[in-house]
Amino acid sequence: MKYGETAGRDVQTPRDHEPTKPICKVRAHSGRPFTASDSSWCQMFLANPVRAIARAPRPHLLAALGAEGRRRVEAFLPAWRDYRPTPLLALPTLAATLGVGAIHIKDEGQRLGLQSFKALGGAYAVMSLLLDEGARRLGRDLMPADIFSQEMRPIAAAMTVACATDGNHGRSVAAGARLVGCRAVIFLHAGVSQFRAAAIAALGAEIVRVPGDYDDSVAAAAAKAAREGWVVVSDASWDDYEDVPLTVIQGYTVMAGEALDALAVPPTHLFLQAGVGGMAAAVAAYAAQILGPAAPKVIVVEPERAACLLASARAGRPVVIPHNEPTIMAMLDCRAPSLIAWEILASIADGFVTLSEDQATDSMKRLASPLAMDPAVVAGESGGAGLAGFLACLCEPEARAALGLDRHSRILVFNTEGATDPALYSWIVGRSPGEVAGRLADIIAP
Repeated sequence: MKYGETAGRDVQTPRDHEPTKPICKVRAHSGRPFTASDSSWCQMFLANPVRAIARAPRPHLLAALGAEGRRRVEAFLPAWRDYRPTPLLALPTLAATLGVGAIHIKDEGQRLGLQSFKALGGAYAVMSLLLDEGARRLGRDLMPADIFSQEMRPIAAAMTVACATDGNHGRSVAAGARLVGCRAVIFLHAGVSQFRAAAIAALGAEIVRVPGDYDDSVAAAAAKAAREGWVVVSDASWDDYEDVPLTVIQGYTVMAGEALDALAVPPTHLFLQAGVGGMAAAVAAYAAQILGPAAPKVIVVEPERAACLLASARAGRPVVIPHNEPTIMAMLDCRAPSLIAWEILASIADGFVTLSEDQATDSMKRLASPLAMDPAVVAGESGGAGLAGFLACLCEPEARAALGLDRHSRILVFNTEGATDPALYSWIVGRSPGEVAGRLADIIAP
């Protein structure tokens, strides 16, 4: 079954895709302190209606996204000579202002020079796939360090990896391919900016432009790869295609593990942005297994214009939502959930919240111009969505009560991307990424 076909998913008609009752409101960032009683925006929150009846994820999914899965990924990290954990930043002034116990943000904009958490997924999957192919051809088990051996070079040179991307995943796949010496062909839909395309091409990848949206590019990449015998490295899974996407999202357990390791006390709430849902599923599954009874509540955050997981929760099954106006949260602009991500989130997520375009840009500005001595964070259009989702739920009594948000709450969010399109970032925020990053350097300097 090809991506975009309906086995495993239902396609909603526009009439089916009606918005959930809007309840969450937050005031746009104006540079002044604000309180949880502020209300000028309206947004959607849905307590997970299928959690109590959803089947537990299959054991191999959880095993891949637990402690052992993280260790497997970490065995490949020495391949990146400049690897180091990304910073976990505390926002104590914001937490005190909002009346919660703590807010921490994991800044993935500083990940491996690729400015996104995706650096952990696509590149790792390319290396893992090459190692598996090498073991098959050479007839023996191999270690991650063997990837760069002389006998692996012709095997890598004969391998072509392909994927579709909104920008960040393709950049990671291209970086992994360049690192190990294989060919990468990256499919970009019409909405991917020229700057992001150029960043991928600079890593040696071949670019194929596809009319339509992200889901159209996924289908085009899968079809072309099937004809050419290429390996598809997607972070979205569909019927009969889940091993590679599971390997991709396994990479994200490193990010989750670093964050939990750095916290003295576990978080009570995770607000996780989602496109197809891979990152949210990986982090949620890892936290659930590592923390057990102390696992945090998980809230999935999506653009209002591309809320395929919320729509799936309402329907009680994975659905494909209709084409809509593109969202500025380009990395989250997806119409169909990853099937393995849905399987995990259906049973683990506590709720789903959607964001307006203004809430996304407000979060970028808020992180760039924080309160008092809180550190500044360079967050791209999708990067600040987790924080925006928290703000949206905090200020509405119904959502706040459903999630148990109070003065004891400890919030963990992830800045999933930095300024991957600097010109767009500067236009939205009013300052360049360098200016914002300079404020962070001033605050943390000894």
